[in-house]
Amino acid sequence: MDDLKKGYREGEETAKEAWRNRDGEDLSDKLGNLGDDINKNLGNLGDDVRKGADDAGDRMDREADLDKDRF
Repeated sequence: MDDLKKGYREGEETAKEAWRNRDGEDLSDKLGNLGDDINKNLGNLGDDVRKGADDAGDRMDREADLDKDRF
């Protein structure tokens, strides 16, 4: 699911950038592109952090199950 969201963010950013550049590029276009890039990267970072936290929680659950079986 996260890969789908990343792909969507990439496509959305590319489409907006192309739309802004249709008549040449000025400072407001550059700022808009920068804002879109920051937004995309923050969204992707949030997905990566969430996935890392989920993976860490799964690992802790497995280790707890192993410890429970030892005693």
